[in-house]
Amino acid sequence: MELLEHIFLHTVEDSLRMLPFLFAAFLLLEGLEHYSSAWIRRTLTKIEKAGPVVGAVFGCIPQCGFSVMAANLYSGGVISVGTLLAVFLATSDEAVLILVGHPGNGTAILSLLAAKLIIAIAAGYLADLFFARLISTKKEIEDLCHHCGCHNHHGILRPALNHTVRLFAYIFLCTLILNGVIEAVGLDSVSTFLLNGSILQPFLAALLGFIPNCAASVLLTELYLGGALSFASVIAGLCTNAGVGLIVLFKVNPDKKECVKFTGLLYACAVIAGVLLHLAGF
Repeated sequence: MELLEHIFLHTVEDSLRMLPFLFAAFLLLEGLEHYSSAWIRRTLTKIEKAGPVVGAVFGCIPQCGFSVMAANLYSGGVISVGTLLAVFLATSDEAVLILVGHPGNGTAILSLLAAKLIIAIAAGYLADLFFARLISTKKEIEDLCHHCGCHNHHGILRPALNHTVRLFAYIFLCTLILNGVIEAVGLDSVSTFLLNGSILQPFLAALLGFIPNCAASVLLTELYLGGALSFASVIAGLCTNAGVGLIVLFKVNPDKKECVKFTGLLYACAVIAGVLLHLAGF
């Protein structure tokens, strides 16, 4: 009983500590998305050869809205497969916000963003050069889904609060489970189960990243902060973690075979990046 109480109180303490940071960040992001989404959409349709760079930069902003928007634009033939790949690879969903909620992780945040930005840009251009014809089919702009926004709302306070509450619930649940497992079997056992230190860990982490909501980024980030995932593996996992972007792509793009090919390319890029970082000592 004392162990359960300790786990619960420890989870509450960890979760509540990041709550004000989460709300402040979501309020800022809602303001950006609410007042700038039209400009972002216009920019993405005009970037042409700079697509992977601009897509990667937008993807680094910690929201799934940009991956959703990119999936719609790609399905309408507005952006290239390389730009879409760059957005997805750069997207970290809620990982950056979780790191912000743990004071003292400034270096980890910069390292994460820098690594994902480089990976996204490089993979985006390589995809356009070598894989575009193998993956993409001809599309017309009329095919573009007009419901590409993440929200249909007025104002920013209520959506920011809703986002904060939902993410807090995910964080609390994942943290509670992780704390329970760690207390029960020990962090060393969790690390062993997840192949900690193994070159195979990025393969598993990249699969976890496909969970289509912020639970995946919460789980991956908490495992990384707890020492159960290496930096290389959390990068691999977060490279496949584009929020609901993949779900939107499969929904709005009529060519499901193309969607499957893109998913395979996304996974391959994430794993290769993770393995290379692992071999480099990260």
